[in-house]
Amino acid sequence: MAKKKKNKRRFKKKKSTTFNKKRLKNTILSMLYEEPGKAVNYRQISGTLGIKDPETRKLVNIVLEELADDNYLDKISRGKYKLKAKTGTATGIVEMQPQGFANVVSDELDRPVIISSRNLKHAMEGDKVQIRLFARRKKHDLEGEVIEIVERAKSIFVGTVQVSRNFAFLIPAGKVSFDIFIPKEHLNGARDGQKAIAEITDWPSKARSPFGVIKEVLGDTGNNDAEMHAILAEFELPHHFPENVDKAAEKIPMEIPAEEIKNRRDFRKTTTFTIDPADAKDFDDALSLKKLKNGNWEVGVHIADVTHYVKTNSIIESEARDRATSVYLVDRVVPMLPERLSNGVCSLRPKEEKLCFSAVFELNERAEVLKEWFGRTVIYSDRRFTYEEAQEIIETGEGDFKEEMLKLNELAVLLREKRFNSGSIAFDRIEMKFEIDENGKPLTVFFKEAKESNKLIEEFMLLTNKRVAEFVGKVWGHKKPKTFVYRVHDKPDPDKLVSLNTFIQRFGHGIQLTTPKAIATSLNNLLNKVKGKSEQNVVETLAIRSMAKAEYSTRNIGHYGLAFEYYTHFTSPIRRYPDMMVHRLLDRYLGGGRSANEEKYEELCKHSSDMETRAANAERSSIKYKQVEFMQDHVGQIYPGVISGVTDWGIYVELENKIEGMIPIAELDDDFYVFDEKNYALVGRHSHKTYQLGENIQVKVWRTNLERKQLDFRLAKEGK
Repeated sequence: MAKKKKNKRRFKKKKSTTFNKKRLKNTILSMLYEEPGKAVNYRQISGTLGIKDPETRKLVNIVLEELADDNYLDKISRGKYKLKAKTGTATGIVEMQPQGFANVVSDELDRPVIISSRNLKHAMEGDKVQIRLFARRKKHDLEGEVIEIVERAKSIFVGTVQVSRNFAFLIPAGKVSFDIFIPKEHLNGARDGQKAIAEITDWPSKARSPFGVIKEVLGDTGNNDAEMHAILAEFELPHHFPENVDKAAEKIPMEIPAEEIKNRRDFRKTTTFTIDPADAKDFDDALSLKKLKNGNWEVGVHIADVTHYVKTNSIIESEARDRATSVYLVDRVVPMLPERLSNGVCSLRPKEEKLCFSAVFELNERAEVLKEWFGRTVIYSDRRFTYEEAQEIIETGEGDFKEEMLKLNELAVLLREKRFNSGSIAFDRIEMKFEIDENGKPLTVFFKEAKESNKLIEEFMLLTNKRVAEFVGKVWGHKKPKTFVYRVHDKPDPDKLVSLNTFIQRFGHGIQLTTPKAIATSLNNLLNKVKGKSEQNVVETLAIRSMAKAEYSTRNIGHYGLAFEYYTHFTSPIRRYPDMMVHRLLDRYLGGGRSANEEKYEELCKHSSDMETRAANAERSSIKYKQVEFMQDHVGQIYPGVISGVTDWGIYVELENKIEGMIPIAELDDDFYVFDEKNYALVGRHSHKTYQLGENIQVKVWRTNLERKQLDFRLAKEGK
């Protein structure tokens, strides 16, 4: 009898399916909601879900740990978890929508919860909130209300000051649905129309607007420096270093003591050079090449030894940790480290001796790694190449160090072929660039595409990052790997892949969805097939959207996009804090040190991932600003474009120069258009006319709004 009763408590066995981390989280939470008091371990979850492969079983364990970290589960004993008691509520992140309402996205639920503006309780974009769910009124929608703001995403806002006789407001930039009331005595010298930073000091429950104080005046609206600083402030990124950090950096000597050189492997007599963009000033990687007596090749990947100069617990270290990354806006770099270090002491400048942390590989003619060595070195860079100069040598076979350049390229091509044969996905990157005058005004738009010289550097950096991660993470037997910082990339969202597959069938394409490797191989074939075709942009965009976002974690799940079981970031410590963490951990373990504190490093990983996202958003915002500024001189002109996005508030159209604008749905005045999410289309209710993703279209530039970084189009009508 007891056995029968026990069997009743088992979860209903589910059909085996393909899981990425996001889907697995939702599935596990849904299972536990069925029996909220039941304690489970990863074996029970795996058995219920029909998961047999070791890789996904390992992912189940990682997901359970993360759900406990995020307060969804209680860890009641080692490896045993139970759902935290909840009734009719969920916790999630606010995503404001253009129409004024918000979606709250929660790992506890399988879809976003719609929150009307009146039920937001002053919650803002990015806030972590607790919500109460309403009884379901529509079949597919969840609705609710905010009952508590658990954690504010921000209290500092950037915007434009509007001053009247007795008071003022700051009109915030970005997705903000309110203005900030500024009493005149708290303007701190800000004038009408200027860009400024304000801090919210109070928000009375019945007040429509929060109260605030101006913290910093950035300058006049339209001034390029003021606008770029405003973008940085909008994403809570700094635009200058504190004085004490700069002073500390200035005290670091450029000279290398002879005693330090004695303790390092010496590469000063080995041919070494850097390859970087023409406008780069911080050179954090160099390559060396030497033919060995046995006919093999010794390739040295030399990385600036930043952690030799930036000591743990120093003020420079603290600032670098807070920033976590350099920020690349359209017209400037905001470095993670003070200029003295990033462009001077640590930068691998030509004709200078520099300290490095290196990975040295012995490769045969098939680019197979036969031996590897990691450690601290001293180098002398013989030449600084731009990508264009290196490319010319690769194409013509002539130029400085041509034998070394051509051999490195030959090895890189082989490494690349092997990577793609193993399932790595080939997303080609095209960078939008602007030619800008001395006042920051964009004059022309052009594009930079990765060529062989870019790919040469990329392959050796990928090889190094992979082998460093394997060196620490790969352990034999049942020994637990030591704490390390990985760059992880989850499997694609299965539902998005199905939608992509359905959509591309109308163009005669398809992808295999059977295994992760089959997906990667068929995606590569798809990307090759659409090159040069009218549907190229839309297919590439949807394929990228189906991918998960790469992030940092101490919990290794591999890197799907690269098809690497182990991957880290070791090669850019001048501009990325995770690389500094990796250098410190690798040095510790090379010296026989014990495993570092996982909890501490996981927190640093989460912070670094968050700061990377902010930096990427700031970069996109600066590009959007310059796009709108560039198009101000083209209002009224007609251009061909392609529909690059469809929403229930309008159609996004990308022009041939890659600049994107929107046709507001109100401008489609010949019918009432309904958003068909499944088919990526707007459909006229009466005429059944459709505007579909990927469709070619003629548009007229209608209006520009620099304040909102907004470019609006209208349909170009015949004869007009």
